Amino acid sequence: MDVRAWLLTNEERENPHTRIDDIRGDGTAWSRGNTVRAIVHGRPYFAELHSRISRLGPGDRLYFADWQGDPDQQLTDEPTSTLSATLVAAARRGVDVRGLLWRSHWHRLGFSAHRHRYLGEEIGEAGGQCLRDMRVRTRGAHHQKFVVIRHRDDPADDVAYVGGIDLCHGRRDDQDHHGDPQAVEIAKAYGPTPPWHDVQVAIQGPAVHDVETTFRERWEDSTPLTVNPGRLLSSLFHREDLSPEPLGDQEPPPAPRPDGHDVVQIIRTFPVIMPKGFDFAPEGERSVMLGNSKAIAHADRLVYVEDQYLWSDDVGEHFAAALREKPDLRLVVVLPMLPDLEGAMAEVPQLYGRTRAMRTIIEAGGDRVAVFGLCNADGIPIYVHSKTCVIDQRWASVGSDNLNRRSWTSDSEIACAVVDERGDLDDRAPADSFPRVLLRTLVAEHLGCDPADVPEDPHELFDAMVACAHALDEWYAGGVPDKRSGIRGVLIGRVPHRMAPVPRSIAAHVPGHRRRRERVVARAEEISRHGSVRGVRPPGQLRRLSPPELTDAQLRWAPRLYDTLFDPDGRPRPGDRS
Repeated sequence: MDVRAWLLTNEERENPHTRIDDIRGDGTAWSRGNTVRAIVHGRPYFAELHSRISRLGPGDRLYFADWQGDPDQQLTDEPTSTLSATLVAAARRGVDVRGLLWRSHWHRLGFSAHRHRYLGEEIGEAGGQCLRDMRVRTRGAHHQKFVVIRHRDDPADDVAYVGGIDLCHGRRDDQDHHGDPQAVEIAKAYGPTPPWHDVQVAIQGPAVHDVETTFRERWEDSTPLTVNPGRLLSSLFHREDLSPEPLGDQEPPPAPRPDGHDVVQIIRTFPVIMPKGFDFAPEGERSVMLGNSKAIAHADRLVYVEDQYLWSDDVGEHFAAALREKPDLRLVVVLPMLPDLEGAMAEVPQLYGRTRAMRTIIEAGGDRVAVFGLCNADGIPIYVHSKTCVIDQRWASVGSDNLNRRSWTSDSEIACAVVDERGDLDDRAPADSFPRVLLRTLVAEHLGCDPADVPEDPHELFDAMVACAHALDEWYAGGVPDKRSGIRGVLIGRVPHRMAPVPRSIAAHVPGHRRRRERVVARAEEISRHGSVRGVRPPGQLRRLSPPELTDAQLRWAPRLYDTLFDPDGRPRPGDRS
């Protein structure tokens, strides 16, 4: 199959300064012969990561980059398996451990700058090096989340992990969605241990080299880690290490896998930073946006998205244009039911960004568009943190990038785009292809059924998800749920009834008039009192979402905060200074 229809060429990456594609020698911007495997949820990912790191020995290499890393985050149920202890033990065994963490903002605002410094100090004392990186635009962040493991004696075992899962509190959840015991504090509606949905991929084969190159380009860049006088003074006061030590020569890419039929392209976002840009991207790189735009132009029947945000007119038009052009196209979007932050100044700008995108999309697609939130068996919302897209079961992307201007232009991001090279472009990908397996796995969890029972036809799958959400919405509304499911006509399995009250805080944070909030709270309490007489809870997690409704007053002030703080546009303008 000619994958150039789905993936960016080297020229289309629009960054002639990067060396990510140099290894192939012919300008090809992707690698063949890879195997890609999805790891859904943080608990299995952390367990696999801990197992892999624990087996590393002298001469092996471990490179990681992250938005947030908590030294005390447990990777397994064993109390001693913290992130810090695992990485320190590896460094003491002679593993070359290197890390780049976003320096973050002031910790009193809820960010992790001080914890990142502690993690760096502990790794440094063990012989590795983990640095805090502040080479970002004003109000920007390093948002990449990846780990590269390379073996001195067995390159066939090399692996790179890319996706949305940070090495920090709150992420170690599983499909039961009771949350990570080491909880992260977000909106109260998500409970004391917020349920967390996320996706990471494990890449093996030549593409490991491309992820490693992404790390090396940042590590070896000549731009100082920070030029902010205040932060520099703080670093000097704490005697913080600010000088990346040489990494040594990069090994050749791992050989193609015997069973490797995944074509992988690593796409990134890097902003233009001032006063000195990155050596490898002085004019920035926006291959995440460009790659997504090229792929969606080929969408015909189904685009499936899971994302943390879905913000802005630009993102709305990204999908709306495809829906207008392809009358047979369906779009499924899975989002958090509520913003992660409470208070009008945080909630309303996020809802403003969502409503702008959703209204544009729905105007274009009508009932061919379905937007869902998720809740667990107890009715608690599940925070959707995954950044995943599957197009026509042929192209898939998993990464750190969200569907907003920030991820497409302002923050550093990384994603793995995958196409199965078997078959013709117009044929359906094989049943065991990565995009089809990923789609089945995610949809099966949301429908509450076995992956084998997920409809293969894209339109039947769309109808099944709509029917599942309708049944659950009716149940929570106190009605009698329809016994038909859309999954070949019958809901697969029934779960024992569990009391599923709607948390008061969901209602308490609906923007609008106080009396409206009081009515919603009263309705939630009524559902809680009478839930046991409504019959068996329908399976699945899906709840239908509509565009948020904001008041006229909110629509006057929200855009200013949204544009400047929540979703800045990182594309340079004349006279712009970061």
